[in-house]
Amino acid sequence: MTTATPVAPSNSYLSLIQEFPLRPLRSEGELEAAIAMIDRIRARKDRDEQENDYLEVLAGLVETYEAEVDPLPDLDPVAALRFLLETNGITQAQLAEQTGLSMTAISEILHGKRGITPKTREALAKRFRVCPSLFA
Repeated sequence: MTTATPVAPSNSYLSLIQEFPLRPLRSEGELEAAIAMIDRIRARKDRDEQENDYLEVLAGLVETYEAEVDPLPDLDPVAALRFLLETNGITQAQLAEQTGLSMTAISEILHGKRGITPKTREALAKRFRVCPSLFA
């Protein structure tokens, strides 16, 4: 059995750790700060591998906190979409504008006439900041 040699942390990774250390989230304030950090990192297109690793771990901390504090009910994908539309107070038209999906596609999904494609799943997950598997 071979053992992996640890990679020295890059300056960009260390900078992220100094700005927002990776530790369990314990409050809504910490959750909001973590989500803001995730949004900021995701907006950058020139991330290195260690920054992507940091992003993955931070997203996992957010997911863990949300699952413990405010879990989503078990829903089928269409019911989950309806629930998110209602709780966020947005219309189908607003969802279409915010995701780039067509009004027709959203309406057909909500009426069971169309399935949720991987591209649609990603757009919905990004808009609602949830795991894409919610819409699978």
